[in-house]
Amino acid sequence: MTTQTTFKALTESTQADWDLILGKQRSFVSQLPDRIVQHLLLLEDDFGGFPVDRLQHSLQSAELAAKDGRDDEYVVCALLHDIGDSLGSLNHPDVAAAILEPFVSEANHWMVKHHAIFQGHNFFHFIGMDRNMRDNFRDSAHYERTEEFVAKYDNVAFDYDKPKLELSTFEPALRKVFSSPRGGLYKHLME
Repeated sequence: MTTQTTFKALTESTQADWDLILGKQRSFVSQLPDRIVQHLLLLEDDFGGFPVDRLQHSLQSAELAAKDGRDDEYVVCALLHDIGDSLGSLNHPDVAAAILEPFVSEANHWMVKHHAIFQGHNFFHFIGMDRNMRDNFRDSAHYERTEEFVAKYDNVAFDYDKPKLELSTFEPALRKVFSSPRGGLYKHLME
């Protein structure tokens, strides 16, 4: 049985090639939660000047959302909202939002994508930016949701006195959310 294709250009590919590729792609996508966990672990011991490392910040955000009764999808958004810090240092919310978009609601996607602008209200004026940048989004249906997320789960998740949290606590929710895409270009191929 063939385990990989042999074409040198996509224009040479065949149906048999794509049947093989799709089988491999389904397996690869099913392993996405494992890769996300591995990437989250890269945030451990990365303080970036903050009082807690980026992993603990993410875990504290998720824990606060869970304790507040938020559903798994929202908790996973809280967990992953800063996952882009390591690869998209200048646009981390876009990275996180891109990862989440096929798996979460429009409201949660928008919230993650815009959270840094809303959080900037607390510090943008210290770094030469407009702290009221979030006001440009007042007409969005998701403005209040994002404002609440930042106030209740992001701004307050820097507690250096809190005992270390474990990522394994949130793995079941992460695996659940990433088990079935809601959208995305290739969603139909994963069904």
